Amino acid sequence: MNWRRPIDVLLPTPRRRVTPWQAIPLVAFLVVFGSGVVALDLAGLLLFTKPWWFLLMLTAPWVWWVHLSGLSGLSGGRSVVALLVRLAVVGIFAMLLAEPRAVRTNTTLSVMFVVDVSDSIGDTSSDKQLRYVTNAVNAKPKKDPPDRAGLIVFGRDSAVELPPGPSFPFEAINSRVPRDATNIEKALSLAGAMLPQETSGRIVLISDGVQTEGNLAGVLDDLKGRGIAVDVVPVNYAYDEEVWVEKLELPRRVKIGETYEASVILASLKPGRGKLILRENGKAIHESDVDYGAGKNRYVLPLRMREPGYYEYVASIEPAPGKDGWRENNQAINYIYLKGEGKVLVVKDPVGEVRDWQPLVDSLKKAERLVEVADATDFPRDALSLMPYDAVVFVNVPADAFDAPQLQAVRDAVYNEGVGFMMVGGRNSFGPGGYHRTPVEEALPVAMDISQKKVLPKGALVIVLHTCEFAEGNTWAKRIAKEAIRVLGSKDAAGILLYSWAGNGPQGEQWLFKLTPAGEYDKLVPLINKAEPGDMPSFVPMLELALPELQKSDAAAKHMIIISDGDPQPPSPQLLQKFVDAKISISTVAIAPHGNDVVAMEAMAKATGGRFYFPNDPAQLPSIFVKEAKTLKRSMIQEKTFTPTVEFPSEILKGIDAMPPLKGYVLVSAKPRSSTILKGPETEDIAPILSTWRFGVGKAAAFTSDLTSKWGADWVTWGKYHPFVKQLITDISRLDQKSDLFVQAFAEGNTGIIEAEDFAKEGAFLDLEAQVSGARSGIDRVKMRQVGPRRYEGRFQLQGKGRYQVLVAGAGGGRSEQAVTGFVVPYSPEYLRFRSNPVVLEEIARRTGGRMLAEKSEDQVFVKDRAPHASSRPIADWFLLALAILIPLDVGARRVQLDWLVIRSWLRLDRKKASTETLGALLERKKTVSESLREAKGARPVTLPPRPPALPAGGAGGEGGTARAPAPPTIAKAPEQAEEEKADLSTTERLLKMKRKWKDENKES
Repeated sequence: MNWRRPIDVLLPTPRRRVTPWQAIPLVAFLVVFGSGVVALDLAGLLLFTKPWWFLLMLTAPWVWWVHLSGLSGLSGGRSVVALLVRLAVVGIFAMLLAEPRAVRTNTTLSVMFVVDVSDSIGDTSSDKQLRYVTNAVNAKPKKDPPDRAGLIVFGRDSAVELPPGPSFPFEAINSRVPRDATNIEKALSLAGAMLPQETSGRIVLISDGVQTEGNLAGVLDDLKGRGIAVDVVPVNYAYDEEVWVEKLELPRRVKIGETYEASVILASLKPGRGKLILRENGKAIHESDVDYGAGKNRYVLPLRMREPGYYEYVASIEPAPGKDGWRENNQAINYIYLKGEGKVLVVKDPVGEVRDWQPLVDSLKKAERLVEVADATDFPRDALSLMPYDAVVFVNVPADAFDAPQLQAVRDAVYNEGVGFMMVGGRNSFGPGGYHRTPVEEALPVAMDISQKKVLPKGALVIVLHTCEFAEGNTWAKRIAKEAIRVLGSKDAAGILLYSWAGNGPQGEQWLFKLTPAGEYDKLVPLINKAEPGDMPSFVPMLELALPELQKSDAAAKHMIIISDGDPQPPSPQLLQKFVDAKISISTVAIAPHGNDVVAMEAMAKATGGRFYFPNDPAQLPSIFVKEAKTLKRSMIQEKTFTPTVEFPSEILKGIDAMPPLKGYVLVSAKPRSSTILKGPETEDIAPILSTWRFGVGKAAAFTSDLTSKWGADWVTWGKYHPFVKQLITDISRLDQKSDLFVQAFAEGNTGIIEAEDFAKEGAFLDLEAQVSGARSGIDRVKMRQVGPRRYEGRFQLQGKGRYQVLVAGAGGGRSEQAVTGFVVPYSPEYLRFRSNPVVLEEIARRTGGRMLAEKSEDQVFVKDRAPHASSRPIADWFLLALAILIPLDVGARRVQLDWLVIRSWLRLDRKKASTETLGALLERKKTVSESLREAKGARPVTLPPRPPALPAGGAGGEGGTARAPAPPTIAKAPEQAEEEKADLSTTERLLKMKRKWKDENKES
């Protein structure tokens, strides 16, 4: 029977052969292991819900079959090594499936201080809380590694002032959070997210416990589950005497010349006496001393409507000294809008050219329009105040003459109230005026960015920020940097230089980002928000970094803006001359200087052709930086004579066949949905002279040339000038449509309520929806529901104090209706909380396992006796590295056989010793073989064959042949001996034996 029959079925490689005795253990192992894995598969089918895990378990027996059978062809130590390596690989795979983690323990404590800065706390209490935080951090125990501390401030929203770290470089609050509400839930949730997992974590909450928004239940359970305790430092206050104005009620419908009544609702905790004042558009129209009791009090005051317009009324109470807690809640605001003949508001630059707006105003008056002229500084800051105007016209006024609420009011008045809007061109309008990325640009039918014009020169701006030495300086730095870059075009480049702190990456002068196209504004804003400028020791490194970057730029206009306190080392005249030679101007802004340090900054600006600013209020910084950034936009002003051409017919050009030339215009781009009526000389779509479009419920126009005696000198004397102006302003003005829908809105607690009533003759159900734009500049859509016959109501959540505009629109019964209203929330609900809430604070500490700390407990925040904290982190990377090493080793163990003798010979190890041992073994073997031969000769006689006869002289071949020597005698050996010697002798021994045999034969012959 052939026991070496191959068992090819068990082997993945048919060339390998094993005996059945070698295969039996393998087969037994596979049967036992496979049965166990199949049982696990069945259990996994019931227990495991992941299908990939079940499939892996199902294929496991076959994977083991192939792996272990692949080792059957190996022998000796190789099979053991290959088996161990293979088991290690499979074991690592199993560990990866288990998602291994390394556990570490330490006693470091991380504490997040959560400080309430809402209105109910007040600035004085906030300063006291921040001193508590700094004292607690200074009192933390000295250990290595040190404990960590971080800071979060919160009101309506929360912001991380400092992340948890071993150092605590706090100077002042830089984060700006809305303070008109308190949301403790959001603050604790953010604090829990900021605590690192590798250390123990605690939260120290400093608050009055008065929560006007949010729900604490969920976040407290989450913190407790994570083992994060919340220690509470209560802020206690109570006002026993408090009086406030709850509401000012005005008549719903009024007529000119009639007398009406205003109702003031006054509330108080205790009886008292005070002066009640009612103001109309800022002017006091009623004053009286009143006695009020505890609870609500109602006072009726007379009103008389004299002419159409917008009337804003403010009712306030002035109690006796010491008889009131909050002063902020002592007034209520409401308004009446009495429709009449609409007016046009012309807005001019307060520091612009003298009366450059006069020709336009004269033309509007000839068109029988009521015209009101106002400086940009007097422009209303809310959209409701613009309701009396049919149209608003900006005449060559720059964006930096307004503040953000004023620009937002223009946008909201057009979109929500239907007020017409037009911007007239000039050197301070459109892009050169700084309107890029503003709410006004959103309302206009043209865009300020000129990306289509390939030959338009671009600019490069570098900003140097040294703002860390005045209150909230770095917060201002981020704001002014974003404002400056915002007004640039998409192709203009901007870069920021600052001195970095040691704790924020490498210390020293460095780029926050080098010259980058301003079109990437959205990507640059997060970088600016993360910037933390440090104390710059010298101007020289900053200028040396900026100079080569600006020199290699292909920008036509190159400019720098440096803001500093003036104490860094000034640059040398030689360095400034390099900027002059490169045509790079430098403007400087001195803020909060130390003594007479501004001289060097003023000289720097003067030497390079820049401007020097010395503002006494940080609020002036944004307008300064916008003004400086606008210097790069002068290339958008095209001062050349041309005659505009008609691009699209319009009622504005009714009766106008030909137009005189204009002497200049501003480059803009028409928006896709706009109508370009007049076009300039450019062949590309970047020279609209007159464009209009519908924006929301209003209409806006852009006239990129001017209507004054400068660029439009020929137009002012043109016979069709007045008809053109009249038709233009008529086209964009608001059309007061008569509506049968009466709407009013008001605040009730934290809820806004909208009420609508339908007065149509034939009543039908209306599908109404309200659009609310509020204090946060967001837009809420509120679905109105019917609450009675022809009556509808909608409710929404207030977003704090401010002015809310409400636009209600809908359709039904074959008609459509639209109405506009609004209301004012004069103070936040924070000022209606007259005592702290210790119950909420105690509940927070109890449910999270925290402590109630006293005011003088700074040394108790960082607990000294603490249990080690165990944390884990994934270590799959280490196992992947082990796999990367073991897999090649696994292949090598099975496929590569090493000849160690060859390797030793390559390395020349033990060469002499190996040679000596080999020669000694040969001599010993020779001696053994010689003795064996001698014994064999003595035991067996040697029989010699008969000598052959002598050959003739000619040899075997006949005469003349060559005589051959007789063949040597052959010693015959027994077959068994020959076979034994053949089997036992090695190659070397056979060679030696043949050599001795040859010598013996030669001796005998």
